[in-house]
Amino acid sequence: MKINKFFVCLLTVILIFSNYNIICYGQNNNSQVNNLYSLSAALIDGDSGRVLYEKNGYEQRPMASTTKIMTLIIALEYGNSKDIISVSSYASKMPDVQLGINEGEQYKLDDLYYSLMLESHNDVAVAIAEHIGGSVGGFALMMNKKAAELGLNSTYFITPNGLDDIDNKGVHSTTAIDLAKLMKYCVMESPKREEFVAICQTRDYSFCNYDKSRSFNVYNKNAFLDMVDGVVAGKTGFTADAGYCYVVAVTRDDKTFIVALLGCGWPNNKNYKWEDTRKLIEYGFDNYYYSQITDIGTPMKTVDVINGTPKDYVNTYINDYVNILISKQDNIKLEYNLPYKIKPPISQGDIIGSINVIVNDEIIRTINVYSSDTSYVKDYRYYLNLLVDVIF
Repeated sequence: MKINKFFVCLLTVILIFSNYNIICYGQNNNSQVNNLYSLSAALIDGDSGRVLYEKNGYEQRPMASTTKIMTLIIALEYGNSKDIISVSSYASKMPDVQLGINEGEQYKLDDLYYSLMLESHNDVAVAIAEHIGGSVGGFALMMNKKAAELGLNSTYFITPNGLDDIDNKGVHSTTAIDLAKLMKYCVMESPKREEFVAICQTRDYSFCNYDKSRSFNVYNKNAFLDMVDGVVAGKTGFTADAGYCYVVAVTRDDKTFIVALLGCGWPNNKNYKWEDTRKLIEYGFDNYYYSQITDIGTPMKTVDVINGTPKDYVNTYINDYVNILISKQDNIKLEYNLPYKIKPPISQGDIIGSINVIVNDEIIRTINVYSSDTSYVKDYRYYLNLLVDVIF
């Protein structure tokens, strides 16, 4: 990626003296995403989580088997992959899609991860949930706790497999934006992201139950893996209430985009989700590019020091390389929060302020401003030395 060095140098000079808005004029090609089939859709930046496009993105809807990305990440983070699971009667009776596990059978937990994600087996999801959470209800508490930690405030989990359900607290549901942000966590932030991606990338997998009396082959149903380059992970879903749903992360040229779709058609329109996803992914790659906003060691303006020595001010600098994904129509503002005066003592490298990087009125990054200098208090020793200098 080529960086416009002149732009960075110019920005550095301006930063020293004042706040500054960088306005990029132009228009995105919004015609690319007109006429989406999905009732709700979202496109987000995989790095910052910024919403780049949404259609009814904040409306809650059933999410079907896209639920299983939360089921898998909880199992990876809180389970032991070598655990042996015993299948309950309840798990074995889940409706299609099923692996067909039977009550009393035992399986290795990590084998069931592939059944869960590649073919979306509902009985396996419940078996995993009961093992990790003690019960489906206990696992749902873990799912909702994780959702709250991630700021998914419009998401509510009841089932680990995404079957339509309702209880006294609400409907099993999410929003397109929340679902996209959940996928961002799974592939970009979770301590188990590498394991998560490896499972989602697997094309086929073979395993047996623990006593090797039965064997299974599962195949990845995420057809989008082979439709475009750079698919990191994806999960399909369908129920009568939810319609066809899909969430996917795609990375190319150091850019990661995440698409989430809810209510993207009903039978016989199962291919609508691929069309909508392709439109949104192409829209992202065609219209968004990285722009360097700040660099390591960029100097800032001075800050006065009250009663300080050896100088009555300190120089400042920022030490963050900020490279953000923007389009031609985005409005970028660098807004800094620096005191007019500060009190000593101040050491070189101390944080004395911050800068907000704002895109379209949304804070994308906050970076620290550091002191380049050291300043001491003018105490009695300072004045004594000054007096000695004057006398002698």
